[in-house]
Parts: sequence; structure tokens; C-alpha cells
Amino acid sequence: MVRIRLRRTGKTGQPSYRIVAADKESPRDGKFLEILGYYNPRTEPATIVVQEDRVYHWLKNGAQLTESVEQLFRSIGLLDRYARFKAGESLEVLLSEASRGKG
Repeated sequence: MVRIRLRRTGKTGQPSYRIVAADKESPRDGKFLEILGYYNPRTEPATIVVQEDRVYHWLKNGAQLTESVEQLFRSIGLLDRYARFKAGESLEVLLSEASRGKG
């Protein structure tokens, strides 16, 4: 089973995270399938950069979100856009909306 989760990077005491698609059984900082974006909680406001088209691909194929990634995606409106994608809205429209920062 594939999970979309955070992979810790950065120095001791200065964490930043990559958002990755990884097998459920692999360790937190171990093997992963694809890097989907990154998250830096140390900036004000926190920096979240995501390749939404790849996230939609993984979710459509059965990947599950961890709780922390689900909270991040809700904060940027990605899960709302994904629900509209499943309902049949065009991917191009959703991606352009995401790049404008709407959501």
C-alpha cells in the first residue's frame, strides 16, 4: 500500500520535510517512490510546495494520506480541489486555480 507522507530533511533542530509517495512498510527516511513536494515549517508563513497533478495521480490510484499530510493539504485547499477533480472538473482548471493561490 502506498502512503503520501512527510520525509524529514535538514539539520538537527532545523527540520524541513519532503512530501513523498512511499510504501507503507518503508521507514520514515527510507526508500520512497516519488517526491511530490516540500514543506518548511520554519518560515513565516510556512512554505508548502506541491506538484498537485502527481498528488492527484497517486490518490486516484489508491494512495492514502497520513494525518499530518492531510492537514497540510487541507490548509492549502488541495483536498477540496481533488474532490472537484473526482466529480469531473478539468485538471487544467484546477491546476491554474492552485497556481494562483486560490483555495
